[in-house]
Amino acid sequence: MLNEVKSRSTGEQTNYGFSKIVDLGYEQAIEKVTEELKKEGFGILTEIDVKETLKKKLDVDFKPYKILGACNPPFAHEALQAEEQIGLMLPCNVIVYVNDNSETVVSAINPIASMQAVKNDNLGEVAETIQSKLKKIIERL
Repeated sequence: MLNEVKSRSTGEQTNYGFSKIVDLGYEQAIEKVTEELKKEGFGILTEIDVKETLKKKLDVDFKPYKILGACNPPFAHEALQAEEQIGLMLPCNVIVYVNDNSETVVSAINPIASMQAVKNDNLGEVAETIQSKLKKIIERL
């Protein structure tokens, strides 16, 4: 089941993302979400291994946590034509991590929430389409 992201500090649901606990191992989930993103026309532009980065830069141990910067070029192009500064909010981040209960979680940004901050009506349709695609991807995991 797909859930809205919850604030860790308050436990309240937020509208900035949606997530799902998946019945996959961490590495399996990364592979599966990457495959599902491709099916919907997304590629991975960036991949940040938070655990590795924190160990290397701060010498701290952290749970497995990866940020995937996903991009759907036709929709990115459309958004950039409507608002050239929208690149500040691209790509669409998808995260895969292991929570405190040793469950693998996959979450995606809600592009409607981020695009609302821009106040450009031309972005609404693009954001709705991307949201629909990202939700389908997470639901199929």
